[in-house]
Amino acid sequence: MKKLFLYILLFSGLASHAQFGTNVFGSDPIINLENFDKQRVHWGYFLGFNSYDFKFDYKANPGIDIEVQRTTGFNVGLVGNLRLFEYIDLRFEPGLYYTQRNLKYHQEGLVDNEREVKSTYIHFPLLLKFSSKRTGNVRPYLVGGFSRSWNLGSNEDAQDDNITGGNFRMKTWTNNYELGVGVDLYFEYFKFSPSIRGVFSLDDELVRDKDPDSPYTGNVASMKTRGIFVNFTFH
Repeated sequence: MKKLFLYILLFSGLASHAQFGTNVFGSDPIINLENFDKQRVHWGYFLGFNSYDFKFDYKANPGIDIEVQRTTGFNVGLVGNLRLFEYIDLRFEPGLYYTQRNLKYHQEGLVDNEREVKSTYIHFPLLLKFSSKRTGNVRPYLVGGFSRSWNLGSNEDAQDDNITGGNFRMKTWTNNYELGVGVDLYFEYFKFSPSIRGVFSLDDELVRDKDPDSPYTGNVASMKTRGIFVNFTFH
């Protein structure tokens, strides 16, 4: 994630430097897209990165300690923005999120102690964007709301579980809440918005093995997704 923060800073710095000669972000900037945010509705798209994790709660302690090894996935999607008030917008950001989490089970005697959990999510967030007053060509904002995720790789309907077929199973649909921060940067022909957002599942997503004493799921009280999104949005 440190690399992702560096990418944001580097991209923003290069963009600022590229137009520094026209005094876009100086003390007396040329105001770009002055009436852009007055539109009732506008559209855009985003590209980005994600880092998904699981939060496990256990029935008994000490119990099975499941280590989650995160990887960096990618995001792509569309943005629809509805202006409600001067500083408040309603946003719908449907997107495709690909990720992988590797689970390692720390239990003596368990031979097959690793699981690759590959997930492709169709993500449907409905968010409120709270913007500050615009200063020159910069406008920070906060964003928050709820989302629903459709996991195409959940294996929920698979007949074989961890014991009988090595299938780690999750629920197909998940409800989440999201919180984030970003900044709008106004250029001559477009608005660029880097942002970072956290997503937190509200539901227990684990589908248990048929054996209630399964070493993979028997001691798990709940398993909930949490993750970080870094998105680069263009309007």
